[in-house]
Amino acid sequence: MAFDYIIVGAGSAGCVLANRLSEDPSVSVCLLDFGGSDNSLFIAMPTALSIPMNMDRFNWGFESLPEHGLKGRKLDCPRGKVLGGSSSINGMVYVRGHACDFEQWTEEGADGWGYADVLPYFRKAESWMKGEDAYRGGTGPLAVNNGNNMTMNPLYQAFIDAGKEAGYPTTEDYNGLQQEGFGPMHMTVDKGRRASASHAYLKPIKGRKNLTILTRCLAEKINFDGKRAVSVEISRNGNKETLEVAKEIILSAGSIGSPTLLQRSGIGPAEQLKEKGVTPFIDLPGVGANLQDHLEVYFQYRCTQNISLNDKLGLISKGLIGARWLLFKNGLGATNHFESCAFIRSHAGLKWPNIQYHFLPAAMRYDGRTAFDGHGFQVHVGPNKPTSRGHVMISSKEASAKPEIIFNYLTNEEDVKDWRQVVRLSREIINQPAFDAYRGEEIQPGTNISSDDEIDTWVRDNVESAYHPSCTCKIGAKTDPLAVLDSECRVYGTQGLRVVDSSIFPTITNGNLNAPTIMVAEKAADLIKGVPNLAPSNAPFWLDPEWQNRQRPKAPVR
Repeated sequence: MAFDYIIVGAGSAGCVLANRLSEDPSVSVCLLDFGGSDNSLFIAMPTALSIPMNMDRFNWGFESLPEHGLKGRKLDCPRGKVLGGSSSINGMVYVRGHACDFEQWTEEGADGWGYADVLPYFRKAESWMKGEDAYRGGTGPLAVNNGNNMTMNPLYQAFIDAGKEAGYPTTEDYNGLQQEGFGPMHMTVDKGRRASASHAYLKPIKGRKNLTILTRCLAEKINFDGKRAVSVEISRNGNKETLEVAKEIILSAGSIGSPTLLQRSGIGPAEQLKEKGVTPFIDLPGVGANLQDHLEVYFQYRCTQNISLNDKLGLISKGLIGARWLLFKNGLGATNHFESCAFIRSHAGLKWPNIQYHFLPAAMRYDGRTAFDGHGFQVHVGPNKPTSRGHVMISSKEASAKPEIIFNYLTNEEDVKDWRQVVRLSREIINQPAFDAYRGEEIQPGTNISSDDEIDTWVRDNVESAYHPSCTCKIGAKTDPLAVLDSECRVYGTQGLRVVDSSIFPTITNGNLNAPTIMVAEKAADLIKGVPNLAPSNAPFWLDPEWQNRQRPKAPVR
């Protein structure tokens, strides 16, 4: 089979590209993925988010090697193995990142990827529940809303009020003018159901005659004629096949899948490829390097009033929630329950926030297990701008072999210091008067954890990945030894080969990664088609005018 474009990976980026490239009926597009259909109630129902993430059917089930900075612990690294990729198993949180993240990208050599350049593509992708403005889109494929608008539980507002009392600003729209502060959180939910990239971009156009979607296909390697990528070798139903391409191959297999496919194809650090039995084709040391991720902990308290979601975990309650969702697509089944949040700076001298909070009016884990009997609440919190760097490398030339993943979490002293601030600032926020009517015992870390050494030990024992691996095929200047791509996402040293997914980020953004990954694909689609980029935005962004001298505008109430 031969196509004009072959897209490897039907995740957050691949679904966008399949939609945008196949808009031209004169070109043929093939989208291939190892996963299968996303037609599942567990995927569609927002409140069921922990279920598909823990199913082998939908999750590649990667994990890290023993992490030295975490006392040798291995951390899970779930990646979507289904149409929609990780957007079909994630927490549906919609965070674009701070404007300064994209200014940082340009400083790292990603010309044309500054905030003014990317904002029009965020707007193009989005259909925001409150309508279009200078920052938000109103007619895009991706539905974004506020869930139940915090009306179903007073704990959501208590968290925002506590932030104000602690001296922090509030923000009505952290994806708009001002990220920094406390406010409502946004989610990719469309009329009560998960708005994955497959739901938003693929489902409406599956009938296009020039689009071929192949599932259960494992991409093994890319073949070249000289420097030009000409075909993809796949295995499907136990058979080896070759898909030929006339124009371009685009890798959208994610920050684990894209670099490892390049490595199996001979593109990567030459000496390491030889050790894995692969003949080097192009020596690019940055392929698989620069790996970044976010870590988080659950900061948990007992709730003195019987208002948390902990009593909604029984079979009867789950049945009622599910029935309402099936009939009306609303209620507790139609939300991810992260309906208030915050972005703050850990200390004066930081230009933009580096700590993120997701507030949850329950005390439980991502897998749905409760933390204790009774009622509780928690914040998922962690630093968003880590300085530690890891890598991903194939373990052999066989495509079925799981890769070697090492994040090197907490191996840089700056990251360790950030976590001390996370614990102390979080405790201060929850101890504001707004929580007096609800706050019980601090379950974890526990008030006995207070010194630097105690905090360091607790964090190393309890921290978990926020599931945001990124930056392993970074855009950068040709003189950058770790750059893999030019500013148009083309792999250095090749022709007809690009990477478009979260692996292209030079540095990780300040928040969850689904939104910026979709933006990247929207922008890259125009680059691939050779049409002019959308006109840069002139919308300003907010910074604390005294960020150099203060950590927050006001002193806390107590």
